[in-house]
Amino acid sequence: MSNAGKLTAEALGTFALCFIGAGAICMTTMMGAAGPGLLGVAIAHGIALSIAVSATMNVSGGHVNPAVTMAMLVTGRISFVDAIGYIVAQCTGATIAGFLVLTIFKGMSTPDGQSVVTAARLGTPDYNPATLGMGTAILIEAALTFLLLFAVFGTAADPRAPKIGGFGIGLTICADILVGGPLTGAAMNPARTFGPGIVAFLTGNLPEFWSQHMVYWVGPILGAVVAALIYDNLVMAKK
Repeated sequence: MSNAGKLTAEALGTFALCFIGAGAICMTTMMGAAGPGLLGVAIAHGIALSIAVSATMNVSGGHVNPAVTMAMLVTGRISFVDAIGYIVAQCTGATIAGFLVLTIFKGMSTPDGQSVVTAARLGTPDYNPATLGMGTAILIEAALTFLLLFAVFGTAADPRAPKIGGFGIGLTICADILVGGPLTGAAMNPARTFGPGIVAFLTGNLPEFWSQHMVYWVGPILGAVVAALIYDNLVMAKK
């Protein structure tokens, strides 16, 4: 497979996750109490990731997440140059998804008359600094992503993995959102925050984007790398 094909697959897979994920949050916000709530958002992300990973797994490895790419880099499964290309492609796909979600929901209102885009922050994961410190937010994102990468290695990277595509990975992100969604938004994916977040920031709907954004790179990458090193060195079958 050509490098262009791999980068396209990563961009499309991340686009799918971010469009469905951010869109589900905006739709839930627009519907208010009548909407599917946290469970619906978690399921939407889980299904979207399952499909995105399964569809791109045999092309690019199905990373669709800079944290996964960094985990594959530190365990020698991808080169540094390819990893940079993957991350740029992932963030590009996520940003396009953000613009599409903005186009769809711009002008729509919540039941109490607020702008859906503003109230939902365009579906961007965030946290409340008044109730959650940055260190705690990083810890939460790291822990959630640790579990996600454990699933990635156990159901995909390990040669002994069951042939279930992205199903196990999607279930993990669904469960993680049910725990961490109300706390940090449970991004577990820097591109998932970057794409909709930069669009929301540029349109004045998320002014705190840059002050919080470090959480969504440091936390997921830290959790991903730790999980990858533990699995690769202690769990993976040695040749």
